[in-house]
Amino acid sequence: MMRHDPTRRAFLTRAAALGCSAAASPFMTPIAMASAPGENRLVVIILRGALDGLDALRPMGDPHFAALRPSLSEGGTPLGDGFFALHPELSGLAPLWQSGELAFVPATSTPYRDKRSHFDGQDLLEAGIAGDAALARDGWLNRALTLMPGSTARTAFALGRERMLILDGAAPITHWQPGTKLELGPQARLLLDYLFIQDPLFTEAGLTALEMGSAPGMADAPRGPAGEVLARYLAEQMRAETRIASLSLSGFDTHQSQKNRLRPALRNLQTTLLTLRAELGPLWARTTVLAMTEFGRTARENGTGGTDHGTGGAMLLAGGALNGGRMIGGWPGLSEAELYAGRDLMPLRDVRAYAAWALRDMFSLRASDLGQLVFPGLDMGDTPGLLL
Repeated sequence: MMRHDPTRRAFLTRAAALGCSAAASPFMTPIAMASAPGENRLVVIILRGALDGLDALRPMGDPHFAALRPSLSEGGTPLGDGFFALHPELSGLAPLWQSGELAFVPATSTPYRDKRSHFDGQDLLEAGIAGDAALARDGWLNRALTLMPGSTARTAFALGRERMLILDGAAPITHWQPGTKLELGPQARLLLDYLFIQDPLFTEAGLTALEMGSAPGMADAPRGPAGEVLARYLAEQMRAETRIASLSLSGFDTHQSQKNRLRPALRNLQTTLLTLRAELGPLWARTTVLAMTEFGRTARENGTGGTDHGTGGAMLLAGGALNGGRMIGGWPGLSEAELYAGRDLMPLRDVRAYAAWALRDMFSLRASDLGQLVFPGLDMGDTPGLLL
């Protein structure tokens, strides 16, 4: 194992010249794990690039939806409530909804507002703090570990070019990075972006190859979509000592041609969840998955068939321990008067509150510690009743 010396922010600063695509880059697909006492399992998935929650979870019953998104509002798998439908690439999750193993928070976000930087948004999401992203020093999952008697971080690792802030901190963890450095200049990145836009099949193959292909020791590893490979390895560890895990999936930055560009990312997310469920077997009943993103996207599609950086977005929850088959937290509406700043979905509750309640219910942490130490300054509010 190797220590990853440069800080995440320093790496991202050097990568900033690549623009938005750097923060959502397929080269940055880390996975982190830590052991903790008890039999409950928690998986946190960071969806890098700002998932468009209005596309993943389409509010077909809102009278303003179709007008805001003339090319991004057709189709989907109805969830039986007469209002929401899953994106077609998430239709394989419908059985989980029906069995109570899937739920959504359709309008939530971190406290981050208006600046709309992927880098800052991801730092604040993983640090679990409000305010200046430059103050992000450690991650909320790491701080939670320090409150769990008998917990260790003897199995904590990052697969990719960056460290995961969410599990960084006082609890001892180890970072691992590929020995092979794959460097891309801005022009090469632009070329790949162009190819991804033109050919969605190339996008899926390209993301898979770039995410998994440069890691040493992967030549003999199981092949398949990136989400499947990661989930299978993750499940193997969670069948042993690992109890808390965090990984990130990329490809959710969809400024252009969203209809094509979002499909492989959602397919990869679905594959990750279904693979985890299958590989964990009976342990799925003790597992909760939280899928979170740095911010949402604009309610209106733009002139290139994409969406821009926004505010409110969707959170996905899954697992056999989940009290699912429902929408959590309400719906703000999509009329202009109901939008945040006249452009974005209005968040109704801090996404950190849902993570805090999951930690409390799964690991018996005190609400006072969660609101002061793990998520400083957070008002957890009433319980959303996430778990059975």
